Amino acid sequence: MMSESNSEQKIPVKQIHSKDKKVKVSGRRSTKHEKHRPRHRIYVRAVEGVYQSLRNRMNWVMMVSFMLLPWIHIDGRQSVFLDFANRQFHLFGLTIWPQDLMLLAFVFIIAAFSLFFFTTFLGRVWCGYWCPQTVWTFIFIWFEEKLEGPRNKRMRLDELPWDFNKLWRKTAKHVCWVGFSLFTALTFVAYFWGSHASFVGFFTGDMTFWPYFWTFFFTLATYGNAGWMRETVCLHMCPYARFQSVMFDQDTFTVSYDAARGEARGPRPRKKDPKELGLGDCIDCVLCVQVCPTGIDIRNGLQYECINCGACVDACDQTMDRMGYEKGLISYTTERQLAGGKTNIMRPKLLGYGMVLVIMITALIATAVGRDPLKLDVIRDRNMLSRLNEYGLMENVYTLKVLNKSQQVRDYQLSVQGIEGLEWSGEQVVTVEPGEVFSVPVSLAIDPYLLEKPITELEFVLIDDAGNRVVQESRFIKGR
Repeated sequence: MMSESNSEQKIPVKQIHSKDKKVKVSGRRSTKHEKHRPRHRIYVRAVEGVYQSLRNRMNWVMMVSFMLLPWIHIDGRQSVFLDFANRQFHLFGLTIWPQDLMLLAFVFIIAAFSLFFFTTFLGRVWCGYWCPQTVWTFIFIWFEEKLEGPRNKRMRLDELPWDFNKLWRKTAKHVCWVGFSLFTALTFVAYFWGSHASFVGFFTGDMTFWPYFWTFFFTLATYGNAGWMRETVCLHMCPYARFQSVMFDQDTFTVSYDAARGEARGPRPRKKDPKELGLGDCIDCVLCVQVCPTGIDIRNGLQYECINCGACVDACDQTMDRMGYEKGLISYTTERQLAGGKTNIMRPKLLGYGMVLVIMITALIATAVGRDPLKLDVIRDRNMLSRLNEYGLMENVYTLKVLNKSQQVRDYQLSVQGIEGLEWSGEQVVTVEPGEVFSVPVSLAIDPYLLEKPITELEFVLIDDAGNRVVQESRFIKGR
């Protein structure tokens, strides 16, 4: 009985024998054994079009800005200089101190919500158009194309045995990769060490250990990431690819394939009506796969590997144009629009991200505009709160810390208010260098009979030669 019951519950299995032992990977014929290698080499095919022109322009803006900023000086100081040693960030004439970390907090919050906003609206456009990994990867691919030729020639070159032609091309490519990686690393270190000190010091041996260490580290990282790992960083190392789907919805613009229009796909004569052949508009040329920097087939639907670079859009539009079909088989569109609906742009989630973004930008501007270019800290003498001096006056001792947060040398006037008859002992006019913290020891004395309370509030006033004024509260202790 048991065996009969088991036999009735068995699901019939049909053995299917594949006639074609080969499968297509990344737009070329590859054996089944090759498909299961840990990493299959992707040969990215060059493509031109509207979105690639836009991406190239944005890449140039990002790269040139990164390369030039350390060499631009404002008031004799590097425009962007992150001086961790002295705990100062110099940004376009503005010096940010540890006391101004609220500004950096606003910057990070704005960056986060900008990412949320644009991902919800346009998908992974950051990855496709602005991400340094993408920018540098395409630069390295450009070196490949110039030295090894277009996609088919590169594939053929890798299959050929080693000879002089292959050796010099491969060597020249890697020399260019390493050279550009070194230049990138020196530029990056220049943001923390100084442009002149980084570039001149590296070749003259004037650098200390850590600048050399970070220069070689980032050279190796750039060479490895953009030259060898490439899409592996996007697919397996970048956390953004993993949580991006949380921000997607049916109205997010992503690169998508219109299956209703494209299927069934297949080759056909150019002048033949595809409807007569029972085919859709997709001619299965696999150009969309060959131009993809992550090696995916967008026709399989939305995938986390897609970086929204639009390369497949340009490639497909060129094919549709040659075939005389309407463009847009692959396009930036939404899931709702593909289903026949109308995209809802003004939706609560997007409006919420946008509102927070506007509030944070407003708060950053207000904080930066209202930021005082000077700061005064008052430190009381903790060893002796009060004492009677040789003249019978009650005396309190303070240390005043004057911080010049501007980029110019400033003269400062010190005074005190809140108690009549106080005698000031110490400097009242000081000159402070840019970014310097100047200590001023001060003692205040008064006849104890003029004090009505054991503790009296007072205020120290600091005024610079530009008319900026700051007030810091403190206390005067009468003692016993």
